[in-house]
Amino acid sequence: MTNIVLAAQAAQGGGMSMIIMMVAIFAIMWFFMIKPQQKKQKEIQKFQNELTEGTEVVTGGGIHGVVKSIDLTKNTVDVKIARDVIVTVEKTSVFKDMASTTVQK
Repeated sequence: MTNIVLAAQAAQGGGMSMIIMMVAIFAIMWFFMIKPQQKKQKEIQKFQNELTEGTEVVTGGGIHGVVKSIDLTKNTVDVKIARDVIVTVEKTSVFKDMASTTVQK
């Protein structure tokens, strides 16, 4: 009889520990995956909103260039990629050029 009572108590305790483990796993995922990604996304959006002419950028396709003009009504950016070559891209596909901000050795 006592074995049945002990087994029932163990089953209840096991359920609670399973819930605690699930919460712990979610918390770990939040702090190591979701939160840093949200922070990075906010930085990218801030950069896109503060774009000015002459800023060196990289498009989503990997093309490096310099911002020539910004059209807020169409949400587009004209990027000069070579002499006399200007392409128009969506503002959301323009990212910071990390090579121009790092110190070259």
